Amino acid sequence: MADKLNAQETETLIGSNKEEKKPRIKPIIEAADSLSLGISMVVAVIMGIGIGYLLRRWTEIGWLFWVGVFIGIAAAVMNIYKAYSKQYKEYEELAKEPRYAIKKQLEDEDDEEDYGEKKY
Repeated sequence: MADKLNAQETETLIGSNKEEKKPRIKPIIEAADSLSLGISMVVAVIMGIGIGYLLRRWTEIGWLFWVGVFIGIAAAVMNIYKAYSKQYKEYEELAKEPRYAIKKQLEDEDDEEDYGEKKY
């Protein structure tokens, strides 16, 4: 009986340790996600240059190199747009929280003021 209780307590402790480790790694993952934007931009441009170089070598048409460069730059811009839209969605969700709703408070205060007559 005591062995069964110890086994259950051990499983509970192990389970709680796993749950504690999850929040610790979350900030690291978020930081890596932000860092990966810069890396993905560089990689996209390099891959575009590589594609352009290969197209030029295979077809011997010089301007195809620039097509690859533009493809790489377009991919980098697309990565920036995706990251921006993700951050904007998070900002909108954060702005909906009551403690961060300062914009609405400022608008309410502006409505109460009388701008017609100045009092000195």
